[in-house]
Amino acid sequence: MSKRLSEMTLEELWQLFPIYLTEHNDEWELWYREEYQGLCALFSNMRVRISHIGSTAIENIWAKPIIDILVEIPLENDMNGAKERIVQNGYICMAEEPRRMSFNKGYTENGFASKVFHLHLRYWGDNDEVYFRDYMNRNPMAAKEYEKLKLSLWRSYEHDRDGYTNAKHEFVTGYTKRARSHLCGGGRHYGGSIGQPE
Repeated sequence: MSKRLSEMTLEELWQLFPIYLTEHNDEWELWYREEYQGLCALFSNMRVRISHIGSTAIENIWAKPIIDILVEIPLENDMNGAKERIVQNGYICMAEEPRRMSFNKGYTENGFASKVFHLHLRYWGDNDEVYFRDYMNRNPMAAKEYEKLKLSLWRSYEHDRDGYTNAKHEFVTGYTKRARSHLCGGGRHYGGSIGQPE
């Protein structure tokens, strides 16, 4: 009988769910939009911003086939109340801080499901990932640099997600700062409010 995910060590989880990258897949946007519709229903009585973030939201680069979604809620809303709604929609809470929570869907005792999602719950304005996404999509050469970095790290960090993320940190934070300084004049920053998927 296999262990439940909650019983596995971090090392066992990393073995079961390795990092792997694939060429860009146009279906990722469809997966996001389907999930977006469900989240809209979930938060129908709350003003939220929902955004497609992460590498699957950057055009024409290799990425882990995992859809990252950012949900921003107003400061006056209770994060624990939002958490309850998300968990009831099939997500598992993986990390919890006073102003940030992370959830996963599509992780099973037998490995990845056919569709996998990471949901990041934040308060409005905590959205650096949106700026990074938009900058990469407007600057294909920078996006290809990012792809090259990811591909160079893939095999070394296949079973070490923290190491993989840390190795990309300098690149991501550098371009995010550049994006914040250049993007304020317009463009597609800020993920869609309900009814406006981004």
